[in-house]
Amino acid sequence: MFTGIVMAKAPITEIQTKPGLNTLVVSLPARLSQGIAIGASIALNGTCLTVVKQQDNNVYFDVMEETLRLTNLAQLKVGDWVNVERAATFGAEIGGHLLSGHIHTQVTLVERKQSANNTALRFEFDSQWRKYILSKGYIAIDGISLTLGEVTEQDFWVHLIPETLRVTTLSDKAIGDKLNIEIDSQTQAVVDTVERVLAQRQA
Repeated sequence: MFTGIVMAKAPITEIQTKPGLNTLVVSLPARLSQGIAIGASIALNGTCLTVVKQQDNNVYFDVMEETLRLTNLAQLKVGDWVNVERAATFGAEIGGHLLSGHIHTQVTLVERKQSANNTALRFEFDSQWRKYILSKGYIAIDGISLTLGEVTEQDFWVHLIPETLRVTTLSDKAIGDKLNIEIDSQTQAVVDTVERVLAQRQA
């Protein structure tokens, strides 16, 4: 379980490619590389991955074919940076919202508006996800817990403070880049339940 509060961004130092499987090697900051057990869960760009090996600050993750298909991890190159969050521990403060680390889809960055102390980003999404994307609701973008701004049938805005840009990779994203999305699980549960009840009443 994760919270969407990115702890750091870290570089990809090596990618080992095999048929249907990539092994990503990430150089974590020293403060995040302590006490990691093989088999531990860590989110990279919001994607829950399992630690398979560690050498000092370098941590190895196997990324299977389905995950490569669904997420932007397949587009990573050596030298790219990823958002990192270690799994939440019992009793820890939940600063964002609860996340599973299971990516639903990707969205495309299509517009950026910049001012002195604020940045607004507009993303386009596939229409099948519209029912779960609600203004003032939660969404996770590349593992970052954010509040949705204006939402239309095909796009939405998020508004970022300087600290979010400093800690995460969003400051480096260019128009056309694809980012991972995890829909808020509570919103999804409510929408799906209401749809199912209405369908039963009409049957």
